[in-house]
Amino acid sequence: RNNIFDRLINNKKLIRVIEVHNGLSALISSQARFKNNEFDCLWLSSLTHSASKGKPDIEYIDDTTVTQTINDIFDVSLKPLIFDADSGGRIEHLKFTIKNLSRLGVSAIMLEDKIGEKINSLEKKNKQQQDSISNFCSKIIESKKIAKSKGIKIFARIESLTLNKSISDAINRAKNYLNAGADGIMIHSKKDKPNEVFSFCKKYNLIINKK
Repeated sequence: RNNIFDRLINNKKLIRVIEVHNGLSALISSQARFKNNEFDCLWLSSLTHSASKGKPDIEYIDDTTVTQTINDIFDVSLKPLIFDADSGGRIEHLKFTIKNLSRLGVSAIMLEDKIGEKINSLEKKNKQQQDSISNFCSKIIESKKIAKSKGIKIFARIESLTLNKSISDAINRAKNYLNAGADGIMIHSKKDKPNEVFSFCKKYNLIINKK
């Protein structure tokens, strides 16, 4: 699957990813079409995975349950899987998480730059704090030491916009996270319209083209 994921990234300008949270949703998603095209990858979301278990999105789901869900997904689909790891927790624990996810066949891990007790980003009164750039870069660097040898990618999810910070803040974080070794960036927004996401993407693309 990791070879498939690498080929997708290297050869396609746009990769379509669809959310799954159990074996049945993975089976349906693998057969779904978007404008007559298959989705390229699957995304295991912490929000919907928690909801499918009747639990709040507070990083409650344990590693054993996550492992079982991933096995259920791969029982019915050969598509690459991106795993939403929330903040990743303590770096000492995250290293073991990366190793386990790699053994299971996960292609990429998404880490969000928030700290403290988990609050879903879509909450209207979201008082969660964003990690400092230096701390999160350290987490990326340490994660990459393990991930690179395991053939699994580390993506950085920027929460600036969900916490009412500026696009400039998000861009600055993107630069730093990429320099720290992140394999990709995800920008998150809770606005009804995609304007700020498009604005970020235009500025982000200027960063990439300068490299």
